[in-house]
Amino acid sequence: MTAAMISWGKGRRAAAAIGAVSLGLVTLSACEKPTDLATVTVGSTTVTAEATPGCNGDGKLLSKKQVETCITKNGGKTVTVQSGDKVRVGVAPEVAKSGWIVIGGGPVMREASHETYRSFDADTLFMQQNPQTGQTTYTRSVTLQVAELGKGQGPKTMWHFNLKQKD
Repeated sequence: MTAAMISWGKGRRAAAAIGAVSLGLVTLSACEKPTDLATVTVGSTTVTAEATPGCNGDGKLLSKKQVETCITKNGGKTVTVQSGDKVRVGVAPEVAKSGWIVIGGGPVMREASHETYRSFDADTLFMQQNPQTGQTTYTRSVTLQVAELGKGQGPKTMWHFNLKQKD
């Protein structure tokens, strides 16, 4: 009788262990790889964000339609900036390896960067140039778009941050 109880106890433990391993594998298979993060720092304020929803190509170039939609998207985390501040934008090393650019009201970077961060003068980010008149005006807020580039220089991931001038 004792032998039967011992084997039954071992069987329950074995069944529990198999069940735990199976549940763990099911849970892991349901997980998605998190997107890389982009970070904006102004003074002592830092905000970090995952890719903007609908703007992550999972390692592939975004389609033309996705890019058009992503460029017009507003949203993202907001950072308050005052005149004279430096705005620092950082990306993960994997993003830096691919190359990345920052777009504000207009192109902020002329060429892709392979560094993990870049600094920008806040006043420059709020400048808007009218293409018809060539006049420069200043805006009170701007959506800063960070784009990871793929081969062919099209974006494969985009992040959005809102910069607002301090009153």
